[in-house]
Amino acid sequence: MSVTWEEAGWERVAPRVGRRRLPGWDCTVGLVAGEGAALLIDAGSSLREGAQLRSEARRLLAGTQPDAEARHVPGGDHRVTHLALTHAHFDHVFGAAAFPGVEVFGAVGLDTVLAHGHEELRADAVRNGLDPLEAAEAADLLVRPRHQVSGERTLDLGGGTQVRLADIGPGHTAHDLVVLVPGSPPWPQIVFCGDLVEESGEPQAGPDAVPSHWPAALDRLLDLGGEDAVYVPSHGAVVNAAFVRAQRDTLAARFGVS
Repeated sequence: MSVTWEEAGWERVAPRVGRRRLPGWDCTVGLVAGEGAALLIDAGSSLREGAQLRSEARRLLAGTQPDAEARHVPGGDHRVTHLALTHAHFDHVFGAAAFPGVEVFGAVGLDTVLAHGHEELRADAVRNGLDPLEAAEAADLLVRPRHQVSGERTLDLGGGTQVRLADIGPGHTAHDLVVLVPGSPPWPQIVFCGDLVEESGEPQAGPDAVPSHWPAALDRLLDLGGEDAVYVPSHGAVVNAAFVRAQRDTLAARFGVS
C-alpha cells in the first residue's frame, strides 16, 4: 500500500524528492524517485534503521509511480536501486547492508576508509550510544561503495529525473560527497550536503576532519548549488545559500583559514 511523504514521516522538498530526519542522532536521509529507479542518500545508523528505511521507501515509491512503471524496476516492485553515501560515519553508513543488490556510490577514497575502519566505526557508534550488538552486526556487514566518484557523476533514474553526485571534499571528512537534484520551475535545485553543513548545532570536526579545506569545500558547494537552491544538511532543517555562506565564514574564522 502506498502512502504520502507526510504519512510516512518524510518531508517532501520537491516532486519525487523527500527527506527523513531519523531519531537518535537527527541524521537526515534523502530519497529521489525516478521511473524504475530510485536513489537513497545515506542509510541510517543500524541494520534495523536501514530495514525501516527500505520498507518506508518501498511504500513511498509505490505512490510515485503508476503500476505500469513498476515493470521497469528489477524484481518487478518499487525499491531503492541506488545508494549514495555522503561520508564514512556510522550514522550514515551502518544501515547500508539492509539494501542488498543496490548500486552503492561514494567519493573516491571512501572505499579504502570503510575497508580498514570498521572497528573504529563500531567503537565510535558504541561511544555515541548505539547498542553494542547492533554496532558489531553493522560493522561486520559494512557495505563499501562499488562506484567511486571523482569530480562529478550524473545518474539517470528514468522519467527525466537525473541527479549529480559531486566529490567536493575534503572538509567534514577526507571524502565528502554531495547530491544535487536539478530544479524544474517553480521548484528550485535541491542539494543534499551531508555533514558539510549542519543546522541543528555547530558543525562537528572530528579527528578525520580536514578543517583547512572545509571553507573551500563550502565555496564549491555554493558554486554548484547556486543562490536559489534549497540546501539539505544531514542534521537539522533545510537552509538557503545565505545560511551556508554564513556557516562557511564561521568555520573559516574558527579554524583560522580564509
